[in-house]
Amino acid sequence: MDFILYLFVLLLTGALVGFASGLLGVGGGFIMVPIQFFLLTSLGVDPTTAIRVAFGTSLAVILPTAISGALGHARRGAVLFRPMILMGISGLISSLIGGTIAANTPGIYLKIIFGILVLISGIWMLIAKYPEISGEPKKGVLSYIIIGFITGLLSGLLGVGGGVVLVPILVILMGFSMIRAVGTSTAVIIFTSLGGIIAYTANGFNVAGLPPFSIGYINLIQFAVLAIISVPMAQIGVKASHKLPEKQLRYIFILVMFYIAFKMIGVFSWIGLPL
Repeated sequence: MDFILYLFVLLLTGALVGFASGLLGVGGGFIMVPIQFFLLTSLGVDPTTAIRVAFGTSLAVILPTAISGALGHARRGAVLFRPMILMGISGLISSLIGGTIAANTPGIYLKIIFGILVLISGIWMLIAKYPEISGEPKKGVLSYIIIGFITGLLSGLLGVGGGVVLVPILVILMGFSMIRAVGTSTAVIIFTSLGGIIAYTANGFNVAGLPPFSIGYINLIQFAVLAIISVPMAQIGVKASHKLPEKQLRYIFILVMFYIAFKMIGVFSWIGLPL
C-alpha cells in the first residue's frame, strides 16, 4: 500500500473516531480496530499479530480521545461522577484481565467475537423498550461495579473503550437519558482504556513480527497519526451530541454498530459487497 494513502486512511479514521467518541460516548475502537487490522494485514503483518496490534493501538488512541470528550461532556453536566468512579475503577481492573486473555488468543476468534459483540449490542438497542426518563438514574453500588467489570473485560479483550456495551446498559437497564449515558460512558472509557494499554504493552514485549516502531502491541506511528486528529474532533462530536434529538442520536449509534459488526464478521465478503 502506498504510504501517502496509508496516512490518509489513518487520518480519516482518526477524525471519524474522535467525532464518534464525542457524539456517541464510545471509544471509537469499533471503527479503529477493523481499519487498522486491514491496513496492517495489507502491509504483510500476520493476522493474529495484526488484530492484537489493532486492539492495543486502538486503546492507546482512545485514552486521550476519551479525556477530551469527557471534559466536554462534564462541562455540560452530562457526566454522573459517582457511577463513573465505581464503573471506572472496576473496569480498569477487568480490562487488564481482558487484555492479557486477548494477547494469548488466536486472532481469528477475536475478530469474530468482536463483530458478534457489536451486533448483539446494536440489536439490543434497536428492539429494547426504553423507559420513560424521569428524575435520576437508578442507584446501586454493586450494580455499577458489575457493569464496570463487564465493560472493562470486553474493552481489554476486544480493544474497544466499552461504550458499545456500556451505553445500551446505562440507557436500558439503569434509566440514564441518552446524553447522560454518552457523557458518563466517555468518562468511564478513560479507565478501561488505561487498563488495556498496560496489558497490551506488557504482553507484547519481545513478540516476533511486530510492525516497526511498536512498544508491545501498540504501534507508535498509527497511534500518533490517529490521535493527532481524533482528540480535537472529539470536541466537535460533543457539541453535536448536545444538539441532536435523543431518538436520532440513538439511531445513528445503532447504524454505525451494524456496519462495523457485519464488516468484522465477514458478512459483506460472503455476499460479495465491496464495503
